[in-house]
Amino acid sequence: MILFPAIDLKDGACVRLEQGDMTRATVFQRDPAVQARAFEAMGFEYLHVVDLDGAFAGKPVNVAAVERIIEATNIPLQLGGGIRDMGTVEAWLDKGITRVIIGTAAVRDPALVIKAASRYPARVAVALDARDGTVAVAGWAETSELSAFDIAKRFEDVGVAALIYTDISRDGVLAGLNLDAAIALAETVSIPVIASGGLASIADVAALLQPCAKKLAGAIAGRALYDGRLDPTEALRLIRTARAAT
Repeated sequence: MILFPAIDLKDGACVRLEQGDMTRATVFQRDPAVQARAFEAMGFEYLHVVDLDGAFAGKPVNVAAVERIIEATNIPLQLGGGIRDMGTVEAWLDKGITRVIIGTAAVRDPALVIKAASRYPARVAVALDARDGTVAVAGWAETSELSAFDIAKRFEDVGVAALIYTDISRDGVLAGLNLDAAIALAETVSIPVIASGGLASIADVAALLQPCAKKLAGAIAGRALYDGRLDPTEALRLIRTARAAT
């Protein structure tokens, strides 16, 4: 199980939103590279970065900020937001991104996911951001008619590295992960599932390490890390202990 610290980029800064609402953004760090280095120093193994402006624009916006993060750290980085064509996939991978995350295009252009995952095995993930059971797109501004399960099943056996399942209603409000939904998804498909949205405390990390959640590949932590509700040292210690016991 990997715990991914989140760096969400808006206007070049590191922010956290509430339920994906761009008007409800809290700036936590003006220099995302500084935040990325801090997470690496804490012992995190993998960064989760989202270009929020890019998600709304449909193309990369916070390119300079992402490039600074790449230069500042030595751990893997997965990136989402505005990745909707093959050229963008290739450009980010060439810049040093370990894994790109495709969200909106996974709904509107599934052929892109299939092509990218085939060309770049283990380097393409799919974001499934759910609101009331259906997947939202375009920076969560629009809702599709498809469920997370519908979309996930499209990509069985095409080489997708992971599915990142987010419960939008819980994102940024510290309501706790929707583990039931994430686990149900993980039990339905063979693709590794990463849970996101609402991780609030060490209790959530402990829950991720219970036998019922063993199929989950990881989880993403955001606001709880920034406001001190989640102690990264304790969280990573729990994860290391669980790994050693397996």
